[in-house]
Amino acid sequence: MDANLRFWRAEGQSFLQRFLLWADALDPLLLLKSSNEIRRTRLLIQTNEKTPSDPLQNNQMKQAFLLSLSSVHPDTDKIIPLLFRPPGWSSSLNPEFMFSYNLLFLQFVFHTYTTAFTLVNGNRTPKAEEYSLQQKQMFLGMGAIAYSACIGALPLTLVNRYALKSPVMHLVVRKLLPAPLFGLTSAFTVAMVRSPEFDNGIEVMDRNGKVVGMSKKAGEKAVRETALSRAALFGTTFFLPEVLMYFVQRARFVKNPRALGPVRMFVTMSVLAGMLPASFSMFPQCGEIKRADLEPEILSSTEETEFFYNRGI
Repeated sequence: MDANLRFWRAEGQSFLQRFLLWADALDPLLLLKSSNEIRRTRLLIQTNEKTPSDPLQNNQMKQAFLLSLSSVHPDTDKIIPLLFRPPGWSSSLNPEFMFSYNLLFLQFVFHTYTTAFTLVNGNRTPKAEEYSLQQKQMFLGMGAIAYSACIGALPLTLVNRYALKSPVMHLVVRKLLPAPLFGLTSAFTVAMVRSPEFDNGIEVMDRNGKVVGMSKKAGEKAVRETALSRAALFGTTFFLPEVLMYFVQRARFVKNPRALGPVRMFVTMSVLAGMLPASFSMFPQCGEIKRADLEPEILSSTEETEFFYNRGI
């Protein structure tokens, strides 16, 4: 079992523990660390992995684990490309632009990035002999991007095309529809891109970190949990700012109408910054699956009762 997964298993038992860890691991300053620094950090962790002391009691080890969690894939032990590391989300995504100029293009950019992030940070243990999983995932990803971008842009495009300017249409299309629409399309892209995980299965490990087999049921559970967390992330990020801005305008906290734009931007980015660690923390990174939920061929090879896997992000 990779050091990152061991750490999550030991330190991420509760939602609050995971939230606090992700809040630190999503620090954009970690993106400034070089590849050499990350490799030295991994070496430090591997050297001290057998130390029985709590890693969070040592500030140096805590910082080392935070850098590792934010920069290294636990399945491949490889450094994640800079743009697709978890801390990059807060600086790369701005949902407020999704209803701005050139809607379809922005939808395409948005879903391209989230799909690529999903592909890079998913579970990397599925295997297939008859075809390239990477090629299949890229093909499915392109289909998911095109579908999600068109679905996301369709309502507002129809409103503009047919000049549907009534207050009710404005409320539905610009205020009420974006949250469930982006939540559903975001979950859809996760399910599409990571479908090889439940088609081919992912590695499951015992409590000692030994791989005991490939489980489709564990893969399905990992994809389902990630899709739900992604839907919560973007659904809430589009819904909550509208609610907050309604109360801001009603209470007249902002006197100048020209200041509403910057205030809305600040509120949206603040909600996104809070929802990133919250959504990542909804389910454990080192997922657990019970013996009764696994395939018979895996159970026949071990007497263990609890099994673990990398959920992915």
